[in-house]
Amino acid sequence: MADQAVLSGTIDWSGENPGMYLKESADGPFVTLLSFFRVVLSPHGRGHALVMIQDPRSPSGTAERPNLCLSDNETLARWLVADYVAQFAAFKGIPALSSLGYRSLKRCRREGDARRSYAEIIEAEGLDIRLSWEGLGEPFALQLSPEKSATGRHLMLSVFAGAQEGIATVNGRRLPGRAVPREMAGRQITTAFLAFCESWIRP
Repeated sequence: MADQAVLSGTIDWSGENPGMYLKESADGPFVTLLSFFRVVLSPHGRGHALVMIQDPRSPSGTAERPNLCLSDNETLARWLVADYVAQFAAFKGIPALSSLGYRSLKRCRREGDARRSYAEIIEAEGLDIRLSWEGLGEPFALQLSPEKSATGRHLMLSVFAGAQEGIATVNGRRLPGRAVPREMAGRQITTAFLAFCESWIRP
């Protein structure tokens, strides 16, 4: 019989957090940052949130390319941005998070089998967004200790799969950048990835 263990600590949130961190070149800056959350358990209830940074160097972006967080639970979304997204390496310290606009998300749905391709389709007022992960690699389970997790204070459990390509469109317009190689816990993936079965546990 396999060993069994109950992990101690408080589960701050659990759900999914696929992302796309896109560059024009592997050694260049990020030009598009997207982090999607589907949270099933948290102190602020359930909900969805898409953090969409179309201009990482600008606090608010432009009228054509605003920096936004779309959600159906704004309290949850603001907590995720402040306590988690702001600690993610690609987002840490960027001006765009300081004046992020919050808008209501109407609906979202997913497509694909998460083996070859996967997509999240998000609708908000005046916005039709499609995030597509193509050429998915073999999924793997990961456990990061608090000292190695993004927040520095949570045990993080997740199932990751890297994608060869991450494509983001807003009202049919493709956002700039492409996925570039990334190492995670000794695995070679890219900066377009799926993250399922994710839990952040505070010891």
